[in-house]
Amino acid sequence: MTARKVTGLALLIAVGTAAGILAIPVPLVGAKVYPVQHAINVLSAVWFGPGPAVLAAFVIGLLRNLLGTGTLLAFPGGMVGALLAGLAYRIFCREYAAAAGEIFGTGILGALLAFPLARYILGHEVMALAYIVPFALSSTTGACAAFLILRISQQKKNK
Repeated sequence: MTARKVTGLALLIAVGTAAGILAIPVPLVGAKVYPVQHAINVLSAVWFGPGPAVLAAFVIGLLRNLLGTGTLLAFPGGMVGALLAGLAYRIFCREYAAAAGEIFGTGILGALLAFPLARYILGHEVMALAYIVPFALSSTTGACAAFLILRISQQKKNK
């Protein structure tokens, strides 16, 4: 990975960490939805690939937890979404594929993986499907924002 890519990834991590104050708490299930994280997942997946996208999601989740602005649920949601966004973009080479990968990865798979973490480690009394709606809404919002950013930047590049 070049110094330019490492710097770009570090900037996305910094933005994702600093934007931790924009998290929206969901009291009924003990989660915080975080559309900025999902936008960063899609952007890092498209610009840097699945591995760096997962690394960025992990580091942002770790930093947010250390700073008290995140929860442990950031790990399954953010990392799975970043991985699927990166793999979808690698396979289809389309921004919308990365956005769809993020939505499915976080909104469905990440939400399902968050359940045992919340129930058995954090002690939250939640049902297995409790995280699907908040995770899906958050990931859809962030993925759509990232898709618009990618389309606008592509148009400016083509001019």
